[in-house]
Amino acid sequence: MARSEITGKRKLAARNVSHSNIKTRRWQHVNIQNRRLWVPELGRYVSLKLTTHDLRTIDKVGLVAYAARHGIKLA
Repeated sequence: MARSEITGKRKLAARNVSHSNIKTRRWQHVNIQNRRLWVPELGRYVSLKLTTHDLRTIDKVGLVAYAARHGIKLA
């Protein structure tokens, strides 16, 4: 299943609404990317499935800090 390994974000149920206001169910998928990230604190690469939102935040605060913010230990 497409799911972020740090935040746990996954697809959401939504509705298409036509011009005549008929509602049909659809899915809102998250943009999951497989990435191999260098972790300087561990001295190695870590492969993760992350959303693009996660990747942007990791660029700003770092992977270890972002994982700690969500209660994940990288070992």
